[in-house]
Amino acid sequence: MSTFQVHIVERCKTNDRQAQMQLYNQYCNGMLIVALRFIKDTMEAEDIVQEAFIKAFTKLDQYKAEVSFGAWLKRIVINKCIDALKYKRQRLIELDEHHLNVVDADYESEWLVDDEVTIEDVKAAIEQLPEKYKYVVMLYLIEGYDHQEISEILNISEVASRTQLSRGKQKLQTVLKTKKNGTRS
Repeated sequence: MSTFQVHIVERCKTNDRQAQMQLYNQYCNGMLIVALRFIKDTMEAEDIVQEAFIKAFTKLDQYKAEVSFGAWLKRIVINKCIDALKYKRQRLIELDEHHLNVVDADYESEWLVDDEVTIEDVKAAIEQLPEKYKYVVMLYLIEGYDHQEISEILNISEVASRTQLSRGKQKLQTVLKTKKNGTRS
């Protein structure tokens, strides 16, 4: 993190409104994009981003410069989104095609998707996953978090993260193969 960035964060810790506005302006749009990956409703996503900033500013004493402020804030936004989804049992938004990374190098040999499968098929398959798999799949494949980060975000063990990702991928493949073979209406 740059010296300038550290300086702004330190000023925010003293409730410097100008510094807070500076950080807000710098990260607001990026955090909204993150929230919109989880929350369908734009106004609700904007509210979540606002709540995340409020939480970040009130918890700045817990921020350690081990990661960038943006990465720390992104975790808060994602946790707020997951909390909102759990609370409302709301469906996930449609995923942007360029954010979906179906092939993961660690699992390439077991994670093969037929060329005829469309991005819409994958979106629908993710929608059908049980919550415990859906969140891990979203965080790993779409947000790019590793298992240690997922375990912290979801408050589960790394082993549970790996297991849920593996099972989630298997379920995705089953749904996608069933769709391709036409055994499902």
